[in-house]
Amino acid sequence: MSLDDYTQLTFTRHANGVLLITIDRPDKYNAADEVMHAELARVWTDVAADPDTRVAVITGAGKAFSAGGDLAMVERMAGDYDRVSHMLTEMSDLVYNIINCEKPIVSAINGVAVGAGTVAALLADVAIAAEDARIGDGHVRLGVAAGDHAAIIWPLLAGMAKARYYLLTGEMLTGAEAERIGMVAKAVPRDQAVDEALRVAMRSPPARSPRSG
Repeated sequence: MSLDDYTQLTFTRHANGVLLITIDRPDKYNAADEVMHAELARVWTDVAADPDTRVAVITGAGKAFSAGGDLAMVERMAGDYDRVSHMLTEMSDLVYNIINCEKPIVSAINGVAVGAGTVAALLADVAIAAEDARIGDGHVRLGVAAGDHAAIIWPLLAGMAKARYYLLTGEMLTGAEAERIGMVAKAVPRDQAVDEALRVAMRSPPARSPRSG
């Protein structure tokens, strides 16, 4: 699939092989419907295969990074086994396609990040957050345990005690707090998040072998 075929992700090429990926549904705070969810899962294989991309930066359009799953999509999934099964497969693809991407990934968490947005935000090789960004995993509020990326990366980043606390309470944490406990590499004023992520991307090394985790 060509990068030109995406409808809810937009792409801007910068110098030195840096590709800026923008989650582009600002009227819905970049909440993921079926189309966006599929594109977020698939884009990392296209990034890995793109000869003009050395490193990818991902951010959100407008005020949010991504406000989780679109409620209309959740309603369409309710009671529909095939839809739920497909979504679970895509959720796994999203996690492992990011992990296996051979190109470095930098996230610029410019606002609220929950759901699929948090996966891309925190599995990036380097995460830069706005100090007032709000980051969280809301699975517990739906009556299910946190899974996919959260079970993998939160304990490694923040330690088991903090990971258990946030994943079992569903509380959100700010970008500043995320930096303090090691969830992100750096927290900066909101208007500097994307520029700082691009600066880091410019300094990143070339592509390397697939990550083991």
